[in-house]
Amino acid sequence: MTESEFLDLTDALLYSLQAALDDSALDLDYELNGGVLEIEFDSGEKMIINRHAPNQEMWVAAKSGGFHFKLTPQGTWINARDGGELGATLSALIARSSGGAFSWQAG
Repeated sequence: MTESEFLDLTDALLYSLQAALDDSALDLDYELNGGVLEIEFDSGEKMIINRHAPNQEMWVAAKSGGFHFKLTPQGTWINARDGGELGATLSALIARSSGGAFSWQAG
């Protein structure tokens, strides 16, 4: 995939997550800027979701640790360490940090 294709794909992914956050009733603030989505929860905890173009990965930094997701040929973003899927991982992390239900599917 070219860098331009990667940037377009990850822009759409981040906009999709932003829309899901907008539609949720969770008490949080976020800012999307230049391929970086920063979420701040009511507790003051922060989470950063960003693209890493050189490796063509999506990176997540959360209180519980850092995660790197690579796109498979099947179109699924998978964590290199544990095989977790980006949407399921972010849904669980955001729900845990916010104290509310959240569900989002990457892709």
